[in-house]
Amino acid sequence: MNNAFDEPTVVWHSPDTPDRPLVVLLHGRGADETGIIGLAGDLPTGPSYAAVRAPIPAGGGYAWFANRGIGRPVAESLNQTMAWFRKWLDHLAPAGRPVILVGFSGGAAFAGGLLLADPQRFAGAAILYGTLPFDAGVPTSPARLAGVPVFVAHGESDTVIPRELLDRTWTYLLGDSGAPGYARRDSGGHGLTNATLAELGGWIAERLHFLASRGPLADDDTWSNLPHGALPVRSGDRPDVSWSIPQEQRSDNSPRQVRERLLNRVLALPGVTVRQSAISVPGASGFMVERDLRAPLDAYLVPQAGEFAHLHPEYDGSLHVALPPTLAREAIGKGWGVAHPLAGIRLARGMVMIYGPRNDAELDVVTGILQTSHAYATATLTAGSGNA
Repeated sequence: MNNAFDEPTVVWHSPDTPDRPLVVLLHGRGADETGIIGLAGDLPTGPSYAAVRAPIPAGGGYAWFANRGIGRPVAESLNQTMAWFRKWLDHLAPAGRPVILVGFSGGAAFAGGLLLADPQRFAGAAILYGTLPFDAGVPTSPARLAGVPVFVAHGESDTVIPRELLDRTWTYLLGDSGAPGYARRDSGGHGLTNATLAELGGWIAERLHFLASRGPLADDDTWSNLPHGALPVRSGDRPDVSWSIPQEQRSDNSPRQVRERLLNRVLALPGVTVRQSAISVPGASGFMVERDLRAPLDAYLVPQAGEFAHLHPEYDGSLHVALPPTLAREAIGKGWGVAHPLAGIRLARGMVMIYGPRNDAELDVVTGILQTSHAYATATLTAGSGNA
């Protein structure tokens, strides 16, 4: 290693206080830490903000990795710089201190690499106008980022990052990754807009407030309402789901008769009442129970109403349910659903869209998922070794 890897050059927005959450700003290729630290003035007060200089000289500035083309890191170089960065971070922010990464362009690829390599290390990440480091030695398996909120922003007219990589990043982060993905598409090119910066600030503030207001969760729940306590793999491709709010299933929708039978099965669950959802679109059937104080807040989509799930109108047919995060991760990984964009930001950590059942076999599985959500909300869920 050369001397650039000895000790990071860091600039702070204000003096660091170790009891605060930490937001780390990662600049783009050919830039340095002095430019991106200016974003901190437009982000929420409360956390500490640090901008780190990348270790590799490049184009009058610095880079996070050697590449084999724009957005395509050399795996060995990426691994080297990630290890260097983690050594600095682990000294500054030991386990227990929330850390959010905010990366722009080349810094977005570096932030993505860090997140994919060790998802549970971070409280969230913003991937701004860049790509994930695909084919560079970090895993991009289904549900890899389940439970870790991600903010992603792209420019419609971006001509710096190859379109194929932007599209691949967008599709993975808002689908197979399992991350609660909050997304923006700007009409401009490869540059941070004021509107995106404002939404990023709100997202950071809400994520940190959520973490401060909710305690740890047990991680040993099982699918006790499914045969053999196991969730099968859903067949076929994932349906098209909107990336904006309200989250909607747009293809491969549930037939009316299947949806009606599902509704009747929910009505048969103990203590359930059905009325207009307190959170969803008009016509959505909200499933409510009397709130059980033994159940965590995360067992409900709307704690005040005791709403643990809702079924969307006929044109959609999907559901939103609150599940223990471990089971939500498994449901996403096995193709039954996708995380809600605000899970762990404003809403329950295990809030997931479950795709509408297409046939009797899927109806039985989705019924079991709903029964599990009901058991979670009524504090009757069976704990065990877990299946995720």
